[in-house]
Formats: sequence, C-alpha cells, structure tokens
Amino acid sequence: MHTENDAETVAAVDLGSNSFHMIVARRQDGEVLKVDRIKETVRLASGLDPDGQLDPEVGQRALACLDRFGQRLRQLPRGCVRVVGTNTLRQMDDSRAFLRAAEEALGHPVEIIAGREEARLIYLGVAHALADDSGRRLVMDIGGGSTEFIIGERFEPVLAESLEMGCVTFTQRFFADGKLTRKAFAAAQLQAQRELQPIASAYRAAGWEQPLGASGTILALDRMVHEGELDEAPGVSRENLERLRDALIEQGAIKRLKWPGLAEDRAPVIAGGLAVLLGAFEALGIERLHPSDGALREGVIHDLLGRFRHEDVRGSTIHHLRRRFAVDASQAERVQATVARLVSAVCAAWELGEDDAERLDWAAELHEIGLALAHSKYHKHGEYILTWADLPGFSQPEQAELAWLVRLHRGGLKPKLLSGVREDRARPLLFMAALLRLAVLLHRSRAPDPVPLERIEATQQGLTLTFAPDWLDTHPLTRADLDAEREDWARHKLELEFE
Repeated sequence: MHTENDAETVAAVDLGSNSFHMIVARRQDGEVLKVDRIKETVRLASGLDPDGQLDPEVGQRALACLDRFGQRLRQLPRGCVRVVGTNTLRQMDDSRAFLRAAEEALGHPVEIIAGREEARLIYLGVAHALADDSGRRLVMDIGGGSTEFIIGERFEPVLAESLEMGCVTFTQRFFADGKLTRKAFAAAQLQAQRELQPIASAYRAAGWEQPLGASGTILALDRMVHEGELDEAPGVSRENLERLRDALIEQGAIKRLKWPGLAEDRAPVIAGGLAVLLGAFEALGIERLHPSDGALREGVIHDLLGRFRHEDVRGSTIHHLRRRFAVDASQAERVQATVARLVSAVCAAWELGEDDAERLDWAAELHEIGLALAHSKYHKHGEYILTWADLPGFSQPEQAELAWLVRLHRGGLKPKLLSGVREDRARPLLFMAALLRLAVLLHRSRAPDPVPLERIEATQQGLTLTFAPDWLDTHPLTRADLDAEREDWARHKLELEFE
C-alpha cells in the first residue's frame, strides 16, 4: 500500500458533461493545498446523439484537452491520480474506444462512476470546504447532463440522488432553437419539477438547515445575480433568480446573451441550468441557496487521500454489506486468508497488483452474499446484488469486476463469462477468479482447521500446490474438486497441479 509520504501530491480529473477539470493537490501540515488546477469547456454532452454515439469532432476536442492534462499528470505515480467520468460517459453506447484513448492521453486509468457515487463525492468535496459543524445540509450540483441532490451531516451523506437533467441537456431540449421565451422556461422548469417529484417528499421530510450549491452553473448564476445587482445578500433567492430569468427572456436569444458575471463559455448553456435551479427551488421549497467552492473534484481528492490514510470508504461498504446480508463471517475470513496467501505467492508471475489483491479480498469477503436469497445458484444471486446495489466508493468498473468475481467463484469457469470484460482486464480477472475458486474449494468443508498447504509455486502458465503428506488421500472430496478444477483451468490454457 502507499504510505502517507507517497501520497504527498495527488490529482483528480473530473470528466464532466460540460467541462473537464483537473486539480493537483498536496497535503501539508494536515491541510490540503491546491497547487495546480485547469478547467476547459468541452461540452461532451452536446456531442452525444440520441443513440449514445459521440460526435468525432467533440471526441477529438475532449482528447486534445486530456492530452494537455496528461502533460502535468504523467509524472505522478499510478494510484496518486484518480480520473472519474460522469453522466455523459455513463450514457455513451460504447465508451471503450474513447476510454482507451483518454487513458493513453492522461497516462492514468479512467473510472466511470455511478450517479449516487458522484453525489457522494460531491458532498465530500462541499463538506471539506465548510466549517465542521453538525448542521444538516442540502447540497445541489447542476452538471452538464445530471443534477445531484444530497442531504448530509458533517462528512456523511444521509440521502443521495442523481437525476437526469443538466444545463447542457436541458438547453438542448428546451432551447434548441436558441430562443429564450417564457414558454420554454416554463416547460423546462416543469420538467425539472417532474424529475424531482419521486424524491421531493423524502427530502422535505428529512429537512436541512443549510442549502448549498456546487459547481459551475450555480456559481455562475450567483455571479450573475450579484454582478447584475439583483441582490446584495449572500447566496441566490428564488425571487432574484426569477428576475434574472425575466431579464434573459427580454434579451430574446442565447446568441445575444450579455450579462454581468456571465462568462462567454457559460452563456450557451446557462438557460438550461437556470431552469433546473428554479425547478428545484419550487419542488423542494428552497428560498435561498448559498454557493460552495467544493465540488466533485475536491471530493475525489479527499477520498483519494483518505485511501492512503486507511480511511477507504470501499472497505466500510464491503463490511456493511457482509453484515446486512448476514454473510458467514468465519467462512469469509477463512477464504480471505487463503486468497491472501495465494495472491502473495503468484503476484509476481501473474502480474497482479495491489489493487487486484484488494479487490480479490473484497470478493472473498462477499462470495456467499447470494445465500441471503437462496442456496440454489447463489453465486448468480450474489452477482445480481453486487451489480445493482449502491456501493459507496466504488466506480462502475470496480463494481462490475467485484460482481464478476463473485459470479465466477463456483460453477463452470466458462470463457463466455468474461466476454464483456475490457480486453486489458480479461487476463487479470481470470487469474483472480481462479484464485478465489481455489480458496473456496479448499474450505468447502467449512472446518475451522487450517488447510495444510505447504508450498505454492507459480509460473506464467499455472500453479502447483503441495499439501501435507497423505492429506489429499484422507480428503477425497477435495481431490475430486481439484481434478474438476484442473479441467476448468485447462479451457483457459492454465495449468493446475497438486500433490
């Protein structure tokens, strides 16, 4: 694992639907100091057609931006940079080619995060930018393609949702002709209220003392209200947002928009963002909202630094799931211990890294989670739970790999089960699944006694296990299971020997 000194300098990249952001930060004397930051308006969402295909020109614009980011980031070690993709990458029909090109440009892996994970990270960024008080907060973040709503206390979210509405998508949908009319604003605000309807009652019931807004759209609207002299008090009120809306309608068209505090690159999408914000004010009963400097990228920085300080929320998520689904902790720990021993023996020959070992440990802890539904095909039930559950801290690829490992820990190790895996991850996942299968197999009896595995030898082609003399003779079921497993491995050109 990385030490605190290794993590002295870290970076976060937010591949948003409207803008791409990069922050480089350093932890010094207990404080997190930003040492570099870049923002470029890319409008990735505007290049996505209804079928989820990305316009090549927009794709090239995005990759050119990432290549510039990469000039700063390639010097940082792997693991000290976290790159997250949000709504538009979630909506892209086949993002693999774009992700490969993005990773090559940046020199670091790219994660696509789920909406609620995005909301959690946004809240974390906002919470770290505020005084550490105990009041309940509502945090709202209007992005290019989605808007996140989070209620939390201190650094912990209580409610978190991500809704499919953003400044880019709403501008495209309701102001496509470039005209700013009262009718268009009314339709957009009504749609925002409709999107919020399923969550509004729960959020109002939970309540909050402090409503806050994060990221570019809300910060831009705050500047417009105050530089346009619509309000002198801090924050933005419903009344003055409505006055701003009326002023924009008077200007008549997006291409003619001129307003104090409105940046040129923000003007083409501000109408959609304003409509979303007004719809949220109405649906949630907000009277005044205060902007915050914290946002998704700051949340990623603090989450990343937390991992280096052994405060990784992913571990807490796994432990919570184990308890929630009443997984047999003793059996899980036995399998985890054997998995750890196997990984240690093969990591060099099989080129498995620390992240792979950690992911495999989590899969071992949860491999029996599906038993909470039924014993029959419980590995498939486990895959379903881990595919669709909200897992705070996990990116979508991490969550998918965890679900695959649980699915593959028993039953046939069929090649088709790995058909949907990214090409560069297929072989490591096969190795990881093989090790988990072995560990589960060796503890099938659920006996508390340790398995007398005396030696583990790994080559690039496979594995040889040496047990205590005569142990396999007195455990014929284990020998039969190993024989069957050897046949499964052979389908993937992996060798398994034992004696």
